[in-house]
Amino acid sequence: AWVSSLSMGMVFFCSPIVSIFTDLFGCRKVAVIGAAVGLVGLLSSSFVSTIEPLYFTYGILFACGCSFAYQPSLVILGHYFKKRLGLVNGIVTAGSSLFTVSLPFLLRVLIDSVDLYNTLRVLCILMFVLFLAGFTYKPLVPNTKDKEGGKKGKSKFPPAKKICNFSVFKVLSYRIWAFGIPAALFGYFVPYVHLMNHVKDRFHDSVPEEVLLLCLGITSGVGRLVFGRVADYIPGAKKIYLQVASFFFIGLMSMMIPLCNVFGALVAVCLFMGLFDGCFICIMAPIAFELVGAQDVSQAIGFLLGLMSVPMTVGPPIAGLLRDKLGTYDVAFYLAGVPPLIGGAILCFIPWVHERQKLKKRAKSVDGETTEKMLENESTLVSDTTEKPVKELDSGL
Repeated sequence: AWVSSLSMGMVFFCSPIVSIFTDLFGCRKVAVIGAAVGLVGLLSSSFVSTIEPLYFTYGILFACGCSFAYQPSLVILGHYFKKRLGLVNGIVTAGSSLFTVSLPFLLRVLIDSVDLYNTLRVLCILMFVLFLAGFTYKPLVPNTKDKEGGKKGKSKFPPAKKICNFSVFKVLSYRIWAFGIPAALFGYFVPYVHLMNHVKDRFHDSVPEEVLLLCLGITSGVGRLVFGRVADYIPGAKKIYLQVASFFFIGLMSMMIPLCNVFGALVAVCLFMGLFDGCFICIMAPIAFELVGAQDVSQAIGFLLGLMSVPMTVGPPIAGLLRDKLGTYDVAFYLAGVPPLIGGAILCFIPWVHERQKLKKRAKSVDGETTEKMLENESTLVSDTTEKPVKELDSGL
C-alpha cells in the first residue's frame, strides 16, 4: 500500500518541476525522457525480490517518469487545438477511463497466469509505446530556452524568474482556481479509496463490488467526451461553471453513499459520480488556457497539480482514521461531501473576477493609446510653432 501511495503522490508532487522542464526544453524532450525513465523504473521493479527496493524503483523512479510523460500530453494539445480544445481533452483523457475499466481484469489474468514480476514486464510494452508516442509531439509555441537563444544569438538558459514562472499567481482568477480546487479535493478522492471496503462492511460478500469500479470508469469516460464537447460552446472563463457543477454533484453523491441500503442505489450513485468526475478532469486544461494563456499554461497546470497532491494524500487517511475510531465509514462519507461543496462555491467567483481583469487591461491599453496620441499631438504642435517664426523670419528677409 505504501509503495502505490508513494507512487501516486510522486506523480503530482513532481508536476511543478515537470512544468519548468517543459517550458525550458519543450514537450517532446520531456515526454520522451519521462517515458524512458518510467520504463527503466518499471522494468527494474520486475527484478527485485524484496519490497524495500520497490520504494525507489516503483514508488519514485517509475512515478517520476510517468509525471514527466503525463503533463506534456496535456500542454501539447493547446498548441494544435483552440476551437475544439475541450473535446480534444475529453478524447485524450477518456483513454484513462478505458484502461480503468479494462486493465484490472487484464492484470488479474496476467498475475494468475504469469505471476507479478512477469506482469510488470508485460506492462513495459505500454511504457515503450508511450516512449514512441512522445516523438510525435511537435510544439508550435516556442519554449523559453529557444526564445532566449533567439534573442541573444546563442543558446543560454533564461533568468531564474523565467525558469520558475511564479508570475501566473499574479493573475487573481488563476490564484482563486489554484487554491479552490485543492480545497475541494480534501474529500473528493475518499469514495474512490474507501468505497470497496464500505461495500464489504455494508453488504459483506453478497454483491460484486467490482461492478462499482466498472460503473465509475465507464461513466467517467462518457463524461469526459460529453462535457469536453459542451465546454467548447461555453465562452471564456465561464467554463469554470462546469467544474462547479461537478464538485456540487460529487459532494452530494458522497453524502448519499451511506444512505444507500440497496446495492442498486449504490450503482446509480457511482454512475452519476463517474459522469461528473469526467467533467472535472477533461476541462482542467481548457480552463488553464483561458486564465493564463498558452505561453504560461504549462507551469499553471504544474503548480495546480502540485497543490492537488496535498489533499489527495491527506484526505483518504483521515477518512480511514474516522473508520477506525467510529467503526463505520458513514461519517467519513458525509464529511467527504463538504469540501467539494465549499470548493465549488469558491470557484463561482472566478468568471466575475476574470471579466473585471479583462476590463482593467482594456482600460489600461486605451489609456496608453490615448497618452501616446496626446504626446504625438503635442510634438506636432511644438514643431508647428517652431516652424512658423522661422518662415516669418525668412519672408521678412
